[in-house]
Amino acid sequence: MTDVSDGVLHTLFRSDQGGHEQVVLCQDRASGLKAVIAIHSTALGPALGGTRFYPYASEEEAVADALNLARGMSYKNAMAGLDHGGGKAVIIGDPERIKTEELLLAYGRFVASLGGRYVTACDVGTYVADMDVVARECRWTTGRSPENGGAGDSSVLTSYGVYQGMRAAAQHLWGDPSLRDRKVGIAGVGKVGHHLVEHLRAEGAEVVITDVREDAVRRILDRHPEGVSAAADTEALIRTEGLDIYAPCALGGALSDETVPVLTAKVVCGAANNQLAHPGVEKDLADRGILYAPDYVVNAGGVIQVADELNGFDFDRCKAKASKIFDTTLAIFARAKEDGIPPAAAADRIAEQRMAEARPSR
Repeated sequence: MTDVSDGVLHTLFRSDQGGHEQVVLCQDRASGLKAVIAIHSTALGPALGGTRFYPYASEEEAVADALNLARGMSYKNAMAGLDHGGGKAVIIGDPERIKTEELLLAYGRFVASLGGRYVTACDVGTYVADMDVVARECRWTTGRSPENGGAGDSSVLTSYGVYQGMRAAAQHLWGDPSLRDRKVGIAGVGKVGHHLVEHLRAEGAEVVITDVREDAVRRILDRHPEGVSAAADTEALIRTEGLDIYAPCALGGALSDETVPVLTAKVVCGAANNQLAHPGVEKDLADRGILYAPDYVVNAGGVIQVADELNGFDFDRCKAKASKIFDTTLAIFARAKEDGIPPAAAADRIAEQRMAEARPSR
């Protein structure tokens, strides 16, 4: 790791993006584990966030990613109304090459050593089966299989929350939460996106989809021969004439200096994390009259589900909590209008207020 004091430590201690409570570097030579656990805040309760397994170009890049992701989880959990702070872990390496049971067990021991300050779950590169292994060494593990006391795949409630966010945007913009006859474009129809299609078609929305995987697109088109069409790619999708809502459900950075000027949709509401390519994009959206539903607010159904595992998972209870994403999103739009700021900034203010008010009591 090079120039740490000018990079990671500056972010951690001296930048506006810092303020983290704890960062743990983990290494187990026997299994090849190299991991970073970042705890941004425990003001609202134990930090909760997934474990990302990714072949970072450098250790510094991995630490920086953990810091950014952990901070984002603090805001997401606060806006979801959870009694959890924000944390995130990253395991460095290609999961296709180095992921082993021994490595996951070693990782579980490191999480367990924090004594419950950090609760982990799935993220990019980790799955339900991996959390089952981690849980053998660490009871502060969620996202497990139903056979092992968990809730399994969280994509069902993630998509449901995004759907509620869309309904809130429709209520705010058009005075009616119904999505019937609205044209919705979805970029990415994987685990979350394909469930979102089902919600939209059940309400009578017209859906346009795209995905880098042709088989994913074909699966949706075969299931819905009417009411669903495909765009050649994301660039074509965002330029689709008559699009009411655009739902980025794949990679981050979907809203950028290149995409925002050509968006035809009046609303952006999707499941992808970190949709804004850089600070300032939210103002560009507002200047074009495009209503943006903050990603970490509307995609919180998954974290609501994994948090519920700690109390003994109940799907109906989780769905009721995820339904409140509708009211939360409406409140953000109202705050944004009142304060004269973009919805993303309004969401940040509300989350920061909740965390600040919680600190004195803990």
